[in-house]
Amino acid sequence: MNQAPTFFISHGAPTFALAPGVLGPALSNLGQQLAGVKAVLVVSPHWQTRHVRAMTSPQPETVHDFGGFPAALYALHYPASGQPHYAAEAIRLLTQAGFVANADAQRGLDHGAWVPLRHLLPDADVPVFQVSMPHDLDPSSALALGRALAPIREQGVMIVASGGMTHNLYEFRQSGSVAANYAVEFTHWIRQAVTRNDIERLLNYRQLAPHAQRAHPTEEHFLPLLVALGARSDQEIVQVLDGGIDHGVLSMESYAWGVNPIHPANTPHPTAH
Repeated sequence: MNQAPTFFISHGAPTFALAPGVLGPALSNLGQQLAGVKAVLVVSPHWQTRHVRAMTSPQPETVHDFGGFPAALYALHYPASGQPHYAAEAIRLLTQAGFVANADAQRGLDHGAWVPLRHLLPDADVPVFQVSMPHDLDPSSALALGRALAPIREQGVMIVASGGMTHNLYEFRQSGSVAANYAVEFTHWIRQAVTRNDIERLLNYRQLAPHAQRAHPTEEHFLPLLVALGARSDQEIVQVLDGGIDHGVLSMESYAWGVNPIHPANTPHPTAH
């Protein structure tokens, strides 16, 4: 493995840990190709700080940072070890790129990290650490954050930018089983831009993409996609993981760079499941 892969993963609701749907098996299949990965660096919207922080705990706890879900979720743990050495390398790269970055020895793995990793790396046998998102992150600085971290892939560290292709919590609470047209249309627009490597349109998605404000009343779950785009190289071909639309409004569309395709062709439109 010349360099470790990078992913954007829509982690959906916390119940994704128990109900893998369509995306879970696709992640599990890709996980079988990750034998050379030395560590996983996760960027999640559920850890936001004033400046960038990197988790340096050698044994991070599993954080159940949600409420009102089935009791079975709170019994789940993801016992991966941490990786202080690579966390320090991430801090070095970020500082070199002009970010203010510091270590955090107390932080555990939030559900934006451990929920998708339960599918991608179910044995929890690869060390994991997180890098936080600054509160003032925007599309341009998210792309810069990914570019700053990109060299760590050459050391065998996989980057997982965890977020959500759509994230409207009000509509999630009111949702049904039928996919909302706006979620499908927004996802299709983003897919076209990603597969065409149209970074300029993605940076301006809020003005250009259909239903952008409705798909993301706030940006924190979309910005990890820009982090992943910054971390990938121009030569890498994206693999689309069509996860469908869960709960009517949560698009599970995800992307991978640096892994072999698990299916021969991308479907032309996101599908509902």
